Amino acid sequence: MKISIAYAVPGRQILLPLTVPDGSTIRSAIEQSGILEQLPHFDFSRQKVGIFGKTKQPDTVLADGDRVEIYQPATADPKVVLKRKDKDKDAAKE
Repeated sequence: MKISIAYAVPGRQILLPLTVPDGSTIRSAIEQSGILEQLPHFDFSRQKVGIFGKTKQPDTVLADGDRVEIYQPATADPKVVLKRKDKDKDAAKE
């Protein structure tokens, strides 16, 4: 079956088309793709993966046409970022 592996960082995007056997998992597809050679710090236990924007477990079985996505670890707490934006908006109004 045909799938793709997607990974993006600022200034660089990777989209690899891949043919995998039926019953392949996210983990096996990522390993088979060779993308881990370009991502030496990737760790399944610390980084999230998903399919079409929805976080999934690495042992999730893939379907034909799936886009496997490797997500960047969060560098800031989203709640803190939102609070900071709200403070900036309030300061701009004054």
